[in-house]
Amino acid sequence: MMKISIAPIQYCWDKKKVVAFYEQLQDTKVDIVYLGETVCSKRRELNPDDWLQIAERLAMTGKEVVLSTLSLLEAGSELSSLEKIAENDIYLVEANDVAAVQLLAGHSKFVLGPHINIYNSETLSFLHGLGANRWVSPIELGKDTITQLHTNRPPGMETEIFAYGRLPLAFSARCFTARAHNKSKDECESICGDYPDGLPLYTQDNESFLVLNGIQIQSATVHNLVTHLDELATIGIDVIRIDPQAEGLNEIIASVRSVLDGQLQSESAMKLLEQYQPFGSCDGYWRGEAGMSPVTSGKGISVES
Repeated sequence: MMKISIAPIQYCWDKKKVVAFYEQLQDTKVDIVYLGETVCSKRRELNPDDWLQIAERLAMTGKEVVLSTLSLLEAGSELSSLEKIAENDIYLVEANDVAAVQLLAGHSKFVLGPHINIYNSETLSFLHGLGANRWVSPIELGKDTITQLHTNRPPGMETEIFAYGRLPLAFSARCFTARAHNKSKDECESICGDYPDGLPLYTQDNESFLVLNGIQIQSATVHNLVTHLDELATIGIDVIRIDPQAEGLNEIIASVRSVLDGQLQSESAMKLLEQYQPFGSCDGYWRGEAGMSPVTSGKGISVES
């Protein structure tokens, strides 16, 4: 049976909301929880001790806890924080930058995050030799490539697939949310905290396009592989990843778990999930098409919210 993981929170939530979010997760059918700031180091609502306290409480409920690292390093202070995470001897670490891989090399095990470029078996084998025992496939890889890499993965290497959430498309040294408010990055005043699910960006024709999340750009539509869970099970994928969002995560988890357990048809789950996808859903990357291509049913009919 595939495990379910919860990715790190991508957005700037206040401490109270973050703590409450992870308290709710304690009683859900989630196997793995990734913790920590991965987008912007200026978000300091929680300090390292706060994250460790959350980790301890989750671990006590039987969850596997993984500490995640920043996806883009820009300052020496960020490198110092990364070193402290890498040196912890309690929890597994997810490396989202090659600097993190370098620091973790030689450890007994660590996780390769989705922002580490792994496109062939040789790279996967090399990183496994450094100590990686799980890899999260890059979001743009499709079924055929993932199947090939999973089939030829080194012994003991787990494969994790991003299965539900807005696609993290790019990171920049500049802050898009601050710029949208005519603020500089250094004087952003954590304006991204005003947008618990990111700031939507529309085309000139008023169609949803992207979501701005500080220095990160996400897809507006939700990447949703619920209709492909049977394929993932057939391939033998070990873990499917769900991205946190401000509302409805417990219901999303329950729907995914019910499909995995055979208690709910994927079409019914899609209907239940529509209310949490204000701009619709997509699965194009998995099918080898444009990433923003809408989710389709088995008969090729678009499933729209």
